[in-house]
Amino acid sequence: MNTVTLYSTGTCPWCVQAENLLNRIGAPVEKIRVDQSAEQRDTMIARSGQRTVPQIFIGDHHVGGFSELHALEQQGELAGLFRS
Repeated sequence: MNTVTLYSTGTCPWCVQAENLLNRIGAPVEKIRVDQSAEQRDTMIARSGQRTVPQIFIGDHHVGGFSELHALEQQGELAGLFRS
C-alpha cells in the first residue's frame, strides 16, 4: 500500500479534514508540518508547484488538496491509488 504524504500546517482546517478522511479509510499517513520547517515548505513547493496546504501525495502521485482528495473518494477512485 502506498503511503500518503500530507503537507500541512497546524492551523489549516482543510488539512484536518484531509487527515480525518485518510484516517477514516485507514490510509498510512506521513504528516509534514511546513509551518515548522522552511526546508519542508520548499520541498512541498518543489514537488507540487503549489504554495498552499494541504498538498497530498499518494506514493509519488500528486493528488492536490482536500477538494481533489474528497472528489476522488466520492468518485470511488481513491482506493485504487493505494494499490498503484
